[in-house]
Amino acid sequence: SNVHLHTPMYFFISQLSLMDVMYISVTVPKMLMDQVRGVKNISVPECGIQMFLYLTLGGSEFFLLAAMAYDRYMAICHPLRYPVLMNHRICFILASGCWFLGSVDGFMLTPITMTFPICGSREIHHFFCEVPAIMKLSCSDTSLIETLMYLCCVLMILIPVTVISSSYSFILLTIHRMNSTEGRKKAFATCSSHMTVVILFYGAAIYTYMIPSSYHTPEKDMVVSFFYTILTPVLNPLIYSFRNKDVTGALKKTLSVGSVFQETVK
Repeated sequence: SNVHLHTPMYFFISQLSLMDVMYISVTVPKMLMDQVRGVKNISVPECGIQMFLYLTLGGSEFFLLAAMAYDRYMAICHPLRYPVLMNHRICFILASGCWFLGSVDGFMLTPITMTFPICGSREIHHFFCEVPAIMKLSCSDTSLIETLMYLCCVLMILIPVTVISSSYSFILLTIHRMNSTEGRKKAFATCSSHMTVVILFYGAAIYTYMIPSSYHTPEKDMVVSFFYTILTPVLNPLIYSFRNKDVTGALKKTLSVGSVFQETVK
């Protein structure tokens, strides 16, 4: 195994990869099966499970991106104390906290959304059971859950955004004071990868859950949802891994060992 990859940064990247794989698995297989079979339906329990999982994974990723920003702040602004301040135990606690807070989001919004009475058409104008799409089917007043959803998302987005913006403010100040050009380049490369993911993911989530429903159309909602449920999780490994010398170096090493092994077997 590569020693360079056994660091807090790569521990968090592995957690992000796990979330992304699970996130895609919640929506894409069902969507592809429906396309192949030509049957586009979903049972109420399946819809509830799908909703709970994507809310939990999405919420967890919000907080994980904040934990990753905090990790970069510690690495760049406190390099000498970094191994102590970000030891295995602290990393595990942070990651567990992200998963827990994400599940709170799922447990809070799913039961309320799924118990709303639906009258008339049960057709969802969407490719998966997203909360706003389900609420549009309800014949009762949804203003209360819309307010709850807004407040929930304000907390789910405001807390991580505060951590991320504070971390990067300190990081930019530290980079500005650096005398080493190589050090500046390395810090910018790491941070730009993370900021790209943050802008893509949070931008789509803010549109979906915080902008009033009067500004939404089914077509716009599907495009934005595709962006943060499929496109961003697919882009994350490319943005993080293949722009990183340690990961590409480890990948090349693994591939070269594999090819040598195959030659030996022959």
